[in-house]
Amino acid sequence: MPKGYVIGRAKVTDATKWGAYAARSTEVIKQFGGVPVVRGGQMTVGEGEGRARNVVIEFKDFETARAYLFSPEYAEARKLREGAGEIDLVAVEGI
Repeated sequence: MPKGYVIGRAKVTDATKWGAYAARSTEVIKQFGGVPVVRGGQMTVGEGEGRARNVVIEFKDFETARAYLFSPEYAEARKLREGAGEIDLVAVEGI
């Protein structure tokens, strides 16, 4: 069965609020069995519009990745991030 991934691209404008969100979302990632593959680090834009903060989280399958994104637990973490920046998040199926 293919793995599932949550991919995020973010622009942080309030590091304190973002830090609270990151701490809580890390707990939720663990709860759903997720493993961060990319979390920050160096990046270079090759084409298009990039964002400074990039995240890839691996889950056992697409359904679990999607369940994480739409869980009540993650919704609580999202609230901590309000006003702290912008983020695009997608759940995708691996190969």
